[in-house]
Amino acid sequence: MFSAMADLRSVPVAPGRLPGIGHLGALARGPLEFLVALRGSGDIVRVDLGPKPVYFITAPRLHRQALTTPGFSRGRIYERARTLFGNGLATSDGALHLRQRRLVQPLFHRAHVESYLEMMAAQARALVDSWEHGRVVAVDRAMSDLMLKIVVNALTSRDIGRSAAAEIHRLMPVIMKGIALRMVTPVHPRFDAAADRLRRLVGELITAYRASPGDGSDLLAMLVAADMSDEQICDEVVSLLMAGTETPSSTLAWVFHELARHPSVEQRLHAEARSVLGGAPVTMEALGRLEYTRRVVTEALRLHPTLLFTLRTTQTVSLGGVEFPRGVELAYSPYALHRDPSLYPSPLHFDPDRSVPDAFSPFNFGVHKCVGEHFAWAEMMITVATIAARWSLRSCGPVREVLAIVPRPRSLPMRVVAR
Repeated sequence: MFSAMADLRSVPVAPGRLPGIGHLGALARGPLEFLVALRGSGDIVRVDLGPKPVYFITAPRLHRQALTTPGFSRGRIYERARTLFGNGLATSDGALHLRQRRLVQPLFHRAHVESYLEMMAAQARALVDSWEHGRVVAVDRAMSDLMLKIVVNALTSRDIGRSAAAEIHRLMPVIMKGIALRMVTPVHPRFDAAADRLRRLVGELITAYRASPGDGSDLLAMLVAADMSDEQICDEVVSLLMAGTETPSSTLAWVFHELARHPSVEQRLHAEARSVLGGAPVTMEALGRLEYTRRVVTEALRLHPTLLFTLRTTQTVSLGGVEFPRGVELAYSPYALHRDPSLYPSPLHFDPDRSVPDAFSPFNFGVHKCVGEHFAWAEMMITVATIAARWSLRSCGPVREVLAIVPRPRSLPMRVVAR
């Protein structure tokens, strides 16, 4: 048996390493392509970020094992994210994470999510009511604005919350555009200023809720009523604002991009929306019958998921025949995993009818699985069905995928066509 050091030395190195900079050049030239190509080098592949090695897990069977095996914490990329998130569920580990998860998860149980459906449907209908036949809409921005409105409305239903909403809407685009860069650089002045202001704004809301608890019907009231410090509540609110906006808005933008490229899929989706909704708002009962809509959203989540997650060993861990000592950085990419042809034949083809294997992981696995998954599904499904019942969106030109936590369209202008 090899020693721990020999085991690490036996891990294959990704092609393209250069002296001094390692694989940074290859990543800069094409980060998405680089991550997808790693599987050709082995089940676990070493990537050097300058002088610092990161071991990328590429084998599907090892992803879930790593996420459900003791001995891993979040990696260093999350340390940079704490500028914004503090120690919220998005960045915390260990006992603190488990404690916060027990406190926050009940807020997103089915009954609570159901209580927000009417609000979600009303926000989606307000958006489609504002559109006009033939108008060109920036769909990426429209989806981001809509998801943020839904999250802010779920978070706070009071006048003070509504007065803060305008500033939250101003800050969040700066934060969403800058967070990926902030995670890999020591400073980002615009992002840091926006993050600081957002946290102070949330702190002001928490103070107001402490002074006047109210009836406890919105998310912030329930968080304030839980056994948490103001700082911890702020961490969870900021995590919620990001999680409830970033992945759902990017996914929805890609949904409408893919529908424009696949008319037969769009026709089936529109037929289902008309049949199930019949012109009425989306209800909980209707959500259960929108089966093809769920498949369309699932396929968009598969083809356009989170770019990567990082891990760090907190003890000696064996994975894929390799023994990793404490303190080693690892990573895995849902983006690359969901393009693995051994799991998804013709992986670049948008096919809502494809079967989804256990390796499908848009909301992560294990103790770090997103607690707001049901909330995210509801806001995405309601939005897609509400738009599909009334409008078709036509492409206005080529679309470029750009680097982000969830890779997104650089811009997505689309022409609105009445059905």
